[in-house]
Amino acid sequence: MKLQAKKIILGSDHRGFELKEYIKSLPGLWLDIGAFTAERSDYPLFAHQAIQQMHQDKIEGAILLCGSGNGMAIAANRFKGVFACVAWKAMIAQKAKEDDNCNVLVIPADYVTQQETKEIISCWLNAEFKGGRYAERLALIDTF
Repeated sequence: MKLQAKKIILGSDHRGFELKEYIKSLPGLWLDIGAFTAERSDYPLFAHQAIQQMHQDKIEGAILLCGSGNGMAIAANRFKGVFACVAWKAMIAQKAKEDDNCNVLVIPADYVTQQETKEIISCWLNAEFKGGRYAERLALIDTF
C-alpha cells in the first residue's frame, strides 16, 4: 500500500471495529472517530460524525465500516457532497472513485478479509476521478 499524504477519517460500528483497527496499522494518516470497542453500537452515529468531521476540517475522504456496508452508505449519503460507495473488491473501489468520485469508501466488514481490505483501500486511494461526462452525471443528482 502506497503511503498517502492526505488524512482519511475512519469510522465503524461494532461489526467493523476489528477491521478498522487493522486499517489503522496500515501506512497512512488516519483519524479514528470510533467505535472504540467491539461493544454494540449504532452505525448512523459514526457515519454522521465522520461526515461532519469531513466538512468541518475539509478532509477529502472517509472510510466507514459496518457488517454489510449498506447501513453506513445509506447514512453517509444523506449529506450533501457525499458520494459513499460500498466496495467489496479492489476493482469496485477503483471504479467508484474513477467513475463516481466516491469520497466515502464503505467496506462490508463481514465479507472481506484483511488482505482484501488493504487492496480495496489502496485502489481507492490511488484512483483518480475521470471528470467530464462522469462529473455531468454526478451534477444531475442534485437537480432532482
